[in-house]
Amino acid sequence: MAYTVPPSPAGPVGSQYCVCKVELSICGQNLLDRDVTSKSDPFCVLFMEVNGKWVELDRTETAVNNLNPAFAKKFIVDYHFEEVQKLKFALFDQDKSSTQLYEHDFLGEFSCTLGTIVSSKKITRTLLLGNGKPAGKGMITIAAQELSDNRVITLSMAGRKLDKKDLFGKSDPFLEFYKPGDDGKWMLVHRTEVIKYTLDPVWKPFTVPLVSLCDGEMEKLIKVVCYDYDSDGGHDFIGEFQTSVARLCEAQDASPLELECINPKKQKKKKNYKNSGIIIVKSCKITRDFSFLDYILGGCQLMFTVGIDFTASNGNPQEPSSLHYINPLGTNEYLSAIWAVGQIIQDYDSDKMFPALGFGAQLPPDWKVSHEFAINFNPRNPFCSGVEGIVQAYSACLPHIRFYGPTNFSPIINHVARFAAQATQQETASQYFILLIITDGVISDMDETRHAVVQASKLPMSIIIVGVGNADFAAMEFLDGDSRVLHSYTGEEAVRDIVQFVPFRNFRNVPKETLAKAVLAELPQQVVQYFKHQNLPPINSEPA
Repeated sequence: MAYTVPPSPAGPVGSQYCVCKVELSICGQNLLDRDVTSKSDPFCVLFMEVNGKWVELDRTETAVNNLNPAFAKKFIVDYHFEEVQKLKFALFDQDKSSTQLYEHDFLGEFSCTLGTIVSSKKITRTLLLGNGKPAGKGMITIAAQELSDNRVITLSMAGRKLDKKDLFGKSDPFLEFYKPGDDGKWMLVHRTEVIKYTLDPVWKPFTVPLVSLCDGEMEKLIKVVCYDYDSDGGHDFIGEFQTSVARLCEAQDASPLELECINPKKQKKKKNYKNSGIIIVKSCKITRDFSFLDYILGGCQLMFTVGIDFTASNGNPQEPSSLHYINPLGTNEYLSAIWAVGQIIQDYDSDKMFPALGFGAQLPPDWKVSHEFAINFNPRNPFCSGVEGIVQAYSACLPHIRFYGPTNFSPIINHVARFAAQATQQETASQYFILLIITDGVISDMDETRHAVVQASKLPMSIIIVGVGNADFAAMEFLDGDSRVLHSYTGEEAVRDIVQFVPFRNFRNVPKETLAKAVLAELPQQVVQYFKHQNLPPINSEPA
């Protein structure tokens, strides 16, 4: 989605990378008819590109006599946001029982990235023959769904009149929650904190994944055990009960659920035994813990902007020593960074129109210094079509500008922040902005940049900084708040860490995909963290 210049007047704990399983459902329409006496018997084969070669991952079943098949067998693929995952879907008409594909008639194929599919949730495309021409009127529809139960349960528990276990004082109670394991034994799922010296404990509310507590099955029996804590590890058993999540959900803020805590040994011995206390479920809420993929499948667009450093310290672009010199292979470190990040993010923007801005150069005709200019010299329409468009505009502008200075980041950060601020007025999880700044060195406006980053941390926005050349990048590390919270010069703290910095020199001699993984590693977490902080669910989310 493009955006234009208007006329002037705490985070979740997750793995480092966004990895989850995606289920792909396949349908065909108007497939070629390769059988003489009947219709084709199609099946679909999924390939993934690995090290430049297509590797078969899986096949569907065969749909007999059907030119419009909806395959029951689903493809399940690991999704990695920070990688370009190229997929190919090939359809064949089964002629023999052979597993060799050359034994079957080819009905057409379609290739794309997994990112393209998940960003659209569902795509329908023309099937192509080996020569690149359409396979008749044949079409393929691919629908994506995340394979995970993202529900979490939050329980608020208390106890009343629990048995006294300590000789000289009251009990120190805590609870343990168990579910049945595959081996038939009870498996520990959660342990509350210990509340000291009380028979009427109130435990802190806690949240666990529903899959962890009951495998996502609301009616499954779970066991709750109450102990009296002893520092030597020999905790005294107070009592237990069995229940289900469905039963726990009966608890409401106004009407808590009370469950008797039973000690079976005492129950057998004493005729008038009633219970060993009451466990109270004060409240039980099931909500969804949304993932990055939930937001993307819900229709969130990633809005990509590039900011390029054209200061004099880069060197004359005509000379091979310059960081902007385009070598005989048609690349340099600036272009490598644009490709590495852009080719991933472009899958998540429907119209693939990206603003590309420059800073630190003198511009014709009056040669004034600008810290925020469109590299296509069209301020009303700074958009480039795809990553290729950014690369073309970059190469075309080099001969027409004079490298100058200083290295000011804040104008470009504030430029993108204005659009991110406008997006918040929609109050939906529909847009998240990513600014890629590529620079060769030390920031001149550090105070203003720190302030701009702290303000941007309140917005749907992340900043990726790639340092090219061999300069001292200590200031960039300072902006990347991995080790400490960033403060503005006014003392205001950043609400969250939104800057990811990497020096390009660490990636010169490794596969280009490694750079993309490093710079995009934190992005899924930053997207989720922002929308959760704003209490914004994915646009098309279902209630828990």
